[in-house]
Order: sequence, then structure tokens, then C-alpha cells
Amino acid sequence: MPQGIYLPEGLGMAGGRYTEGVAGMARAMADGIVLEGKAVACSADGDLTVRIGNMEGVIPYAEASLDPARPIAVLSKVGHSVCFMVTGRMGDRYLLSRRAAQQAAQQCFMENLLPGEVIRARVTHLEPFGAFVDMGCGLPSLIGIENICVSRTGHPKERFVPGQVIQAVVLSVDRAQKRVVLSHRELLGTWEENLQGIEVGQTRMGIVRGLADYGVFVELTPNLSGLAEPTGRDLESGDGVSVYIKSILPDRMKVKLMVIDRLEKGDGRIGEDHYFIRGGCMEQWQYSPDCCRSKLVGTWF
Repeated sequence: MPQGIYLPEGLGMAGGRYTEGVAGMARAMADGIVLEGKAVACSADGDLTVRIGNMEGVIPYAEASLDPARPIAVLSKVGHSVCFMVTGRMGDRYLLSRRAAQQAAQQCFMENLLPGEVIRARVTHLEPFGAFVDMGCGLPSLIGIENICVSRTGHPKERFVPGQVIQAVVLSVDRAQKRVVLSHRELLGTWEENLQGIEVGQTRMGIVRGLADYGVFVELTPNLSGLAEPTGRDLESGDGVSVYIKSILPDRMKVKLMVIDRLEKGDGRIGEDHYFIRGGCMEQWQYSPDCCRSKLVGTWF
């Protein structure tokens, strides 16, 4: 699906040439093109003033969102990019509708988006249960905390920050409810892919992701963790550690570690360099190695 037509807000829209003067804006209105500009003010009535090149437009409060907008959701757009369609002209200013742009994006997504499709998204806000993202023109979707990565995650803020642009994969499309569910872990590589360059006898850095009586769970990459023996050290979740690779057991999908030293708190945020898949449409993703008979981990779209 050509997501480039309806990108997350802040990534620029395909209709840039339409903002070149009055004639360009008139063409954008006639052609129903989605444009993007920066919201520079919000009136007491909730109307947004938007800067488009050297021109200005107004998004009335009722046209600020496809869903009934809360005042805070509108005024928080000030200082940020918003998408819109041009609906009219009022003197030197243009009448704009973000709602119309979102309707067009939603219709396109419902008609064309497929499970397994990889798209770009922008993180908008984080909750204990997951990360809300803009999947295009400000349309929201949720990546559940269990779908962020394979390694344990206590809170999405350990992985993302608001405003971050990420890759995501479509988990399901509910056309009746007009809802899209996204996932993320499938793009971060399989167990074997994450083991590339990791060998028995190495000492590497990791992040503590869980503590139990029988050991310490240490993240080596966002999609790969190992278990270290209890250390007696006063470790906490989020601590950075150096670990010795004792053994790698593909048939049991296990990496056994030994903690060498406690380091500074780990960041753990997921950046572009972690992605093994950046585009296309996936049919399935098997995380576990073929030789691991005891546990099958994967996603079938």
C-alpha cells in the first residue's frame, strides 16, 4: 500500500508542490490533496492557526480530528506539524480540515492495508500497557507492550520516546471497527539473527530486565536475552552489566551468562540500527530456531 500518500504527521506529505502560492493552494483544494503545515497558535475557541509556507490557514475546532476532539488534544498541537485538506478561503486565510485528511487516510488504509505490511509510525504517547503511535495523518494505533520486543519490558518508556519515528508491522485490520493493530518485535530479528557475532567465551554489555531467585535476566539485544546465575550483587532492573557468555543452546533457545560487573543504567531504546526488516509485507515470522522442538515462537499473519 502506498503509505507515502498518508504519512505520520511531521514526516511531510506528498503534496508539497501544492503549497507554492495561491494557485497551488487552489489546485490542492480542487484535487483533494493532503498537505502539512505547522500549527502556530490555538484560539480560545479551539481553532488552530496553521502556517503553510508564507501563508496561513485555520482549522476550526470541529475539523481538528476524525474523532470528537478533547480541547487538550487540539491545543497540544501548537508547535507541531498537522495534516489537512484545503476546504475554502476566507480573505487572506484558508479554511482547512484535519478531519477530512484523516477520513481520506482511514479510507485508504481500510481498503488497502494488509496484515504483515511494514509501515512507518511516529510515537505519540506512552502508557504502561503499550505505545500509541500515529500511523498516518494523525490516525492512532496501539503497539501493545508484549509486541514491542521479545526481551522483557517493564514500561514502553524503556524502549521509545514520544516523537520517535519507528517501523511497525500490521498485526490485524478490523474493517468493521476501522481499527488497525500494530506490532514491532517481528522487525527486530529472530533468535539466531540476534546471535550474530555473539560467541561462547565473549564478554559483552547487557541490561538487567528481570530478577528471580534462580537468576538474572539480561538483555543482550532488544530481541535476545540470557539468564545469569544469581550474583549476590544489589542489581536492579535497568542496570547495565557486563556478562560472560558461558554457553549457547539453540535446541533450548537459551543463552547462559555470568555477570562480571555492574555498569551504569542502560538505555535500551530501540533505534533504526536494530531493524532487520524495514519494508515489504511479511507472511510469517518464526523467532525460534528450527532445532528448538520444545517452544515455537512466532507470528503468522
